[in-house]
Amino acid sequence: MNEVIKGGITLALIGAICAAMVATTFMLTRDRIAMNERAWLESSLEPALGNVKFDGGVTDSTLVIRAPHQLPGTDDAVIYRVYANDKPAAALFAVTARDGYAGAIRILLGVEFDGTVTGLRILQHRETPGLGDRIVSSRSDWVFQFDGHSLGDPDVDAWMIKRDGGQFDQLSGASVTPRAVITAVRETMIYFDAHRDEIFSAPATRIDE
Repeated sequence: MNEVIKGGITLALIGAICAAMVATTFMLTRDRIAMNERAWLESSLEPALGNVKFDGGVTDSTLVIRAPHQLPGTDDAVIYRVYANDKPAAALFAVTARDGYAGAIRILLGVEFDGTVTGLRILQHRETPGLGDRIVSSRSDWVFQFDGHSLGDPDVDAWMIKRDGGQFDQLSGASVTPRAVITAVRETMIYFDAHRDEIFSAPATRIDE
């Protein structure tokens, strides 16, 4: 019996020591992990801002729009706001394009304060390899055709693929995917035009709140 008790005490001590080591390691590394995660996020977001000059980091002023809302998608929308000399410079919208060929498509749209598109990137999708997946910037230059355009250039009714009477190219062999993305872009631009001042003046919110 004594041996059993001694064994139990030994195991308890080993467990306590291991738990203490794990806790100490977490305390020593959590700030570095957080910094690395933020650096990765910043580098992922910045390309959609194009040549916009701004102060601080892309994630310094985040606004979460809880669903339901007027932006594309049924989940929460995230807006990253950047400023230059304390004045609004641009906003990045992380929203969801509905009705992709293989499901929802998460997009990142950059819009300058004057309403000009700074960049479009695809954050997440399940589109067909070799067809719909060419919406990704590493697969083709399709997303770059929106740079520099706004709701007035072209008119809102022309924010469609050419097959539907719009101005923008589709993808060879794929029309459902680009149609879904362009619809989401158009809806986001309309929202931005209607809520521009509110977007930049609203208090920042944490994504995990």
